Amino acid sequence: MGGLRVDGLSVRYGRSVHALQDVDVDVPGDEVLAVLGGNGAGKSTLLRAVSGTLKLHGGAVTAGTITFDGERIDRADPAVIVRRGVVAVPEGRQVFARMTVEDNLRAGGLGARDAAARTKARARVAELFPVLAERSGQRAGLLSGGEQQMLAIGRALMSDPKLLLLDEPSLGLAPKMVGRIAAIVREIHEQGTSVVLVEQNATMALSVADRAVVLEVGRVALTGSAAELAASDDVARLYLGGHAESEEQAQAEQVAARRHAPRVLSRWSG
Repeated sequence: MGGLRVDGLSVRYGRSVHALQDVDVDVPGDEVLAVLGGNGAGKSTLLRAVSGTLKLHGGAVTAGTITFDGERIDRADPAVIVRRGVVAVPEGRQVFARMTVEDNLRAGGLGARDAAARTKARARVAELFPVLAERSGQRAGLLSGGEQQMLAIGRALMSDPKLLLLDEPSLGLAPKMVGRIAAIVREIHEQGTSVVLVEQNATMALSVADRAVVLEVGRVALTGSAAELAASDDVARLYLGGHAESEEQAQAEQVAARRHAPRVLSRWSG
């Protein structure tokens, strides 16, 4: 089972944009971790750092370490990280639109450790996503948004990962499809893959996660079990569609939550 540990991670874009500052995250091999936060909180940056793709976005790790299964990966090439069992599904359902569904899946299988792992992964994808088998010869760009998201996840699973990094998988999907994606995340976890789930849909994320962290302006503001965060008044107001009566009130509550975040964090940490 895979285990991810992020210690004191700081990330910068260019010379002046500090996207993450002294972030600690621990994901044992048997958990789903939800990473919550608003736009610009640093959620996607965290996944890019773990997957080794920061350089592609003009970013760099300036402090801290990232280890997986006891080995450092913060300086590793993205392809090496995939071979070690860490695979990311980026935001935006980035499938190969002109390729068929089957060819997309074959491309994902190139990162598998060996032929046996590829065969096992292909059977797993077929079980999780029967609709992809039905549309195997169809061009990926002609699939619905939900089907493209399934394909993006299925393609990542073709490399038989130990840890799956999901960046906003529910973005732009209808509520019924969001529920289906949540069920898929649960099933992937139950089959033995740990998951880091980055989401703005906190209701969905907390429904499938074991633990969660909330990022605010590049720092960990809150951390605890999914149940603890779901019961938090601050999280309910800011991320669970709480009781703010106007945009101005919501913004005021966000400022107040940031001021009180260290107090809440100290109660849940340790």
